[in-house]
Amino acid sequence: MSTMMILMTVFSTTLVYAAPLIFTAIGGAFSEHSGIINVGLEGIMIVGAFSATVFNLAFGKVFGGLTPWLALIIGGVIGLIFTLLHAVATITLRANHIISGTVLNLLAPALCVFLTRIFYHGHGQTPIIDESIGNFSFPGLDKIPFLGAIFFTKTSLVAYVAVLIGVISWFGLYKTNIGLRLRSVGENPAAADTLGINVSWYRYLGVMISGLLGGIGGAVMSQSITLNFSVSTISGQGFMALAAMIFGKWHPLGATGAAIFFGLAQSLPIISGYIPGLKNINDVWFQVAPYVITIVILVIFLGKAVAPAADGINYIKNRA
Repeated sequence: MSTMMILMTVFSTTLVYAAPLIFTAIGGAFSEHSGIINVGLEGIMIVGAFSATVFNLAFGKVFGGLTPWLALIIGGVIGLIFTLLHAVATITLRANHIISGTVLNLLAPALCVFLTRIFYHGHGQTPIIDESIGNFSFPGLDKIPFLGAIFFTKTSLVAYVAVLIGVISWFGLYKTNIGLRLRSVGENPAAADTLGINVSWYRYLGVMISGLLGGIGGAVMSQSITLNFSVSTISGQGFMALAAMIFGKWHPLGATGAAIFFGLAQSLPIISGYIPGLKNINDVWFQVAPYVITIVILVIFLGKAVAPAADGINYIKNRA
């Protein structure tokens, strides 16, 4: 295989696996900038993947090629609704953020597999979807010598959308009044409250955005990689997104770059067969690599990275 084909394969495969992580990691950044730790990203991705797959199977013949894109919206909306459980528990009821997020991670797979068995005659997984998110070549850009073939030919359009969301999120968080207020309630909610900022509302907003983007991330996973839903559709990707968010220092662009790195790690079992020097290595090492890298990243950076000052701290107005 030529160098050009190797680069095309590596880049396109990396983007396919990175796209779900980018959406979810950015969503986690919004939640934590508002002061709410969200370790329930795995559970949010699961409900997003399940709802998108069910919608795709039900309406694939109605909407045709538009189906997977509509299913992304459905996955995002269901993810948003599901994460309201976390918002109510942590913001209104002032529960422990870690425990509440863990409940989401435990509830989601059990609930979605149960519903799968009900909807699909006792089967533990859904049928394969007919309308998936396939490869895309950018008209005009794919004609650019060398770079066009690598970056814009038979690549993942949804991954480019995810990167664009990262840029928009950076602008929204750091260049707008709403972003400034959201970050302020995650840094010093008492000071924000004295300025007339509704702390609870902005914290709800941050958590809901994390649910929306996390649900989209799960929907991307089920419609571009697994092509169905089962208990193993989301197998650690939520935690990888959490690690990418920390590795990216809670910054949308940093989280995007880190998610692409984790996407490369996830794609190793596929691309290793095309890279000289990696062909003879046992596939098992490449399959466990993403999880090992996730643990290593968390061990190295979790203690050094500085989260928003009030992240994980419940705000009680009359005690501030």
